[in-house]
Amino acid sequence: MPVRIESRRGTRRSSSTEHRINFLVAIVFLLATAISLKVFFLQIIKRDYYVARASQLHNSNTKLEPERGKIYLSDKTKDDGLYPLATNKEYIAIFAVPKDLVDKERVVDKIYEFFRAASIEKEIDLLLAKQEAESLSNALSQSQEDPELVRAKQRSLLADPGYQAAKQERRLALIAAKKSEVYADLRARLNRPGDPYELLEKKVEADLAKQFHLSLMSDLWQAAGTNLDDLKIENNKIYRLDNQLLTPLVYAGIGYQSEYYRYYTDNELACHVLGYTDNEKTEKNGNIVRHGRYGLEGFFDEELAGQYGTVQGEKGAGGTVIVLDREHRAKKNGDDLVLTIDRSIQFFAASLAKKAVEAYSADLSTIIIMEPKTGSIIAMASYPGFDPNNYNQVTDSSLLNNPAIFDTYEPGSVFKPITMASALNEGKVTPNTLFNDPGQMMVEGWPKPISNSDFSSKGAHGQTTMTQVLEKSLNTGAIYAMRTIGNQKFADYVRNFGFGEKTGIELEGESKGNIANLTAKKIKEINAATASFGQGVAVTPIQMITAFAVLANGGKLVKPNIVKEIRQADGNILTTPISEAKQVISSEASALITSMLIRVVEDGSAYKNIRMPGYYIAGKTGTAQIADRNAGGWSKLYNHTFLGYAPADDPRYVILVRVAKPRGFEYAESTAVPIARQMNEFILKYWQVPENRH
Repeated sequence: MPVRIESRRGTRRSSSTEHRINFLVAIVFLLATAISLKVFFLQIIKRDYYVARASQLHNSNTKLEPERGKIYLSDKTKDDGLYPLATNKEYIAIFAVPKDLVDKERVVDKIYEFFRAASIEKEIDLLLAKQEAESLSNALSQSQEDPELVRAKQRSLLADPGYQAAKQERRLALIAAKKSEVYADLRARLNRPGDPYELLEKKVEADLAKQFHLSLMSDLWQAAGTNLDDLKIENNKIYRLDNQLLTPLVYAGIGYQSEYYRYYTDNELACHVLGYTDNEKTEKNGNIVRHGRYGLEGFFDEELAGQYGTVQGEKGAGGTVIVLDREHRAKKNGDDLVLTIDRSIQFFAASLAKKAVEAYSADLSTIIIMEPKTGSIIAMASYPGFDPNNYNQVTDSSLLNNPAIFDTYEPGSVFKPITMASALNEGKVTPNTLFNDPGQMMVEGWPKPISNSDFSSKGAHGQTTMTQVLEKSLNTGAIYAMRTIGNQKFADYVRNFGFGEKTGIELEGESKGNIANLTAKKIKEINAATASFGQGVAVTPIQMITAFAVLANGGKLVKPNIVKEIRQADGNILTTPISEAKQVISSEASALITSMLIRVVEDGSAYKNIRMPGYYIAGKTGTAQIADRNAGGWSKLYNHTFLGYAPADDPRYVILVRVAKPRGFEYAESTAVPIARQMNEFILKYWQVPENRH
């Protein structure tokens, strides 16, 4: 019995051991299989991913952002003759860590005081001024009274103490409402649960950021007499420099980030020429960059942006980067642009453009000054404009377009010299060719007679010379001159003068105008007739001044240009070549049309405000009535233009002044002409042009 018992126990032990061994073998097999699969997965399936991760841990790949190229104006007052109009400047972003803020209400108060209050007050003041201007504009458009009487009534109303008191009360109420909105927004942002980061102000001048910080800390630290130059922004904090030591001035929950942005030194000056650079970075060619928009910034974006560099290396045990020379590619800073624009002339032109809008209650004004022989732009100013530093504050995006190259409009009578020059060049008329003016005439394709602008008051002018046609600005005479060369030939001349195509000036956003009426295989008589006196065609100011340069420079069409030099980062200077000019009319025809335009200024009653002692000036006005696209027919609004050049016998410059939709002024002689006179006086004196008339 004992033996049997022992035998059973031995059998049981043997069986149990075998099971355990088998179980262990199975586990080992499964583990080995899992490990093999994992190794296969890591080495084969995810190899590239983990190689990349390892590379990131052991290698460093840093992109070097280039500095955007600067844009310079010519400036005679500077030693190097240059003035930086667009450059780069350090700005500060102010951020909060809401959970670390002890006194959130204090932060809200200071943000409003330093960064919001002034802009809100300016916004409200502009709104009220706009409303007053609109009120005057409506009164001038609707009233049958003398415009000067309407303006006098408006001035009297604005000066009334009761009106001023009510205006101030409304102003304060609007400011209070805006302030309440700002406070509500800031409070909501600083009280978001779990918010680790809240951007408060994005683009702040460094000194202003320092002042804000000192004001914020005033209860914690005595800042009286602190020199801002002794404060430094570094590593998201503000420090005070004491004997070469940096002492942190910490306000819990507030930090600062430094970054370089585009900076436009004279704010709105030449804003339409410059365009702007985005505040936000976006991807381009694999790099995160700020793009240039409109104007020069858009046209030369690639050249101004430069090229990114890279630094690749290996990280040591402590994370230190060991740079490998063979993996280093230097950055290339952007090219600098030197413009043909003269800062002093540009500044004066900009002031006159603003004056024109304000004095004549106009929608906009444009002034261009061009050298006729080279096409170089000396000034290009339009108002209203915008501040490229704060382009995102523009509420009307149309303000970003450059009216000098973008706006298309019917030029009116300033087109008549183009028509007359074409007929002179064909030898069909001379300055003394007689034309019997009937005051109005029928044209095939139109049911009503086309009349001169003064027909209702003066009727027919009878026998007139071609010079008198320009002087009296006779539509009938322009049609006559056009008919001497024929519809088709006239249309060819219009295209040869550059209309219907972009001039090619180095600015983004140029329009080509619209001369579709003159591009058919067979030109209709009515289309050629209306075009002869500047209606039925749409042009840009840059096209008009370029065409007038043909009249002034001996008959050659030059390409307008605005960049004199491109200065590359390596020191190489590229000079913009003057494009080969196309002969549009002969030098003889150019001399003849100039002599006629001198007589227009000297003898025309509309030009008394532009005649200047000591100089002969050639010029022509244009008053084009604007169509009413809603009601049909014509509105009571006009485009006023003056185009001319001086000194007429050897022109140094061509000038264009456009005043769009002035209220209470019917003819260009009352708006564009006096503005042109002031511009002429300034340039001739500034350039010290010798007198040519005694």
